[in-house]
Amino acid sequence: MRPRRENTYTDELLADGTVHRRYSDGRSEWRTRGEGGVVTWRDSHGVTGTDEPLGRRIVKRTFHDGRVLYGREAGYGRTLWGDGVLTVNRSSFGGRVGAVLAGVAGGALVAGLVMPPMSMTEAEEEELRQQAQSTGGGDAGSTGEGDDTYDDDWSDGEGDLDDGGDFG
Repeated sequence: MRPRRENTYTDELLADGTVHRRYSDGRSEWRTRGEGGVVTWRDSHGVTGTDEPLGRRIVKRTFHDGRVLYGREAGYGRTLWGDGVLTVNRSSFGGRVGAVLAGVAGGALVAGLVMPPMSMTEAEEEELRQQAQSTGGGDAGSTGEGDDTYDDDWSDGEGDLDDGGDFG
């Protein structure tokens, strides 16, 4: 499945410990890390919600109105969302190196993307949470997901402001 749209973003760690995320579509988000790796966010359009890691690279985005959207972390700061949007962290891929990486790896990375689930039951979500805890964080990453920048891409070391995803 090729994404319908790619939306890149950059993150800036603010003095108060929050992250200001700027998307290529002009939207901004302010993100705050909470317990269990849950990120609370609000955007420049007045929309609010939470992003929760469920394990196995699945992210649950819950909007203030109750809508839910799932995403699948694809590594290298990429998250494919159930609505077909691919978000890509450009915070770390600046300059010539970033251009080369994006050009060489971009096509292969997009081609290998797997859509996230469109919906899950509460029991399925809880099973993923339990699996992540029983593996000591495993794919769900340490809750250090934002210890330095709120930008972890689970536990694979891709997660600082330099490279990660933080549920793009």
